[in-house]
Amino acid sequence: MKKLAGCSEIKGKVKAPPSKSMMLRAIAVSLLTPGKSELLNPSSCQDSLAALSVARSLGASISSGMDRIVISREGEPESRILDCGESGLALRMFAPVASIWARSFMLTGSGSLIRRPVFMMEKPFRDLGVSFFSENGYPPVQIKGPLQGGSTEVDASVSSQFLTGLLIALPLMEKNSTLKIINLKSRPYLHMTAQFLENRDIKISNSDNREIFIKGNQSYHSFAYKVEGDWSSASFLLVAGAVGGEVEVSGLDLKSLQADREILQALDKSGAEIIVDNSWMKVRKRRLESFEFDCTDCPDLFPPLVALACHCRGMSRIQGVERLRYKESNRARSLIEEFTRLGADIRLKGDSLEIECSGLKGGKVDAHNDHRIAMALALASINASGDIFIEGSECVAKSYPDFFDDFARIGGRVDE
Repeated sequence: MKKLAGCSEIKGKVKAPPSKSMMLRAIAVSLLTPGKSELLNPSSCQDSLAALSVARSLGASISSGMDRIVISREGEPESRILDCGESGLALRMFAPVASIWARSFMLTGSGSLIRRPVFMMEKPFRDLGVSFFSENGYPPVQIKGPLQGGSTEVDASVSSQFLTGLLIALPLMEKNSTLKIINLKSRPYLHMTAQFLENRDIKISNSDNREIFIKGNQSYHSFAYKVEGDWSSASFLLVAGAVGGEVEVSGLDLKSLQADREILQALDKSGAEIIVDNSWMKVRKRRLESFEFDCTDCPDLFPPLVALACHCRGMSRIQGVERLRYKESNRARSLIEEFTRLGADIRLKGDSLEIECSGLKGGKVDAHNDHRIAMALALASINASGDIFIEGSECVAKSYPDFFDDFARIGGRVDE
């Protein structure tokens, strides 16, 4: 449990942590690349460690040095059990990657992962020659390859993570593949994957996010990749500056395709001052007004934006609640429950959260084993009238192990 004292004055500089989304994509591609590939500025969060463990189980040799990890594809899979920890991306992405081998695998995990749906895998796998079994649409998942090229439909209404795995695996098949995409959400994440693969000289054709053509008989070549800064984690730091004083964050790419780069649009709508340089950006507190924002393509921004809305005059509305049902917790319910405890008026209306607040108070709250809920509750301590106690705060290690250290570095008053 963390204790955070209220009335913090926020001011400081911090470097954004590495992107776990890009780290996991790089690990999967490295596994399928002959020779050695080097990942610079690697992420060490729990999801990244789980992905490295899966890569080892699939035959990769992994060594780490000063701010780098070297991954070599040297052998055959060593285990049929692939433990993905609590990472939904690892499970949904590595399932197609593992199906390249003509072997049986079980992909499993712990905690919230067993409640993350995988029903979207069944039809594509069977169309592409892979046997598939799940527990009524939830993990653990059992598969048996080998994966083949061909045509199929992919339901991307819940997540594009399985689609990411198919994009990584299918270029290695002998024949071409065509994927018809149904109800795509999280479009930026699909584009992140496609850009990363295109930078590795993989040919993929995307017809308006409705149909993707993947040329067969392609191959990966050894590469060095510097993992870019994580806009998802940095969004909490930027909001801290907007509501508490001033924060300067370095290590973020303004041209990144990461969905959560949209945090800058939301901050601008609220009236925060944003100053951008080539190597850093600064967010400074001004009079904050209510805002409306659609999070359908960037659902991970819901928690920091709820914290932002609690410091704005008037009623803010954040759309896209349906995307929150299948995260580490039911995030809409968790946000409503915990921020209500702290004095916010937050309610569900259709596919939106409506938030009004005349000031947050202290109290004991629960992170619901959800890293982004824990970080949002930490932001609630800024300007709160009393101390906030966050039960289960250690769950931030899933994506941002150093969050509370960085929060303290910019002025947050953190105690054990």
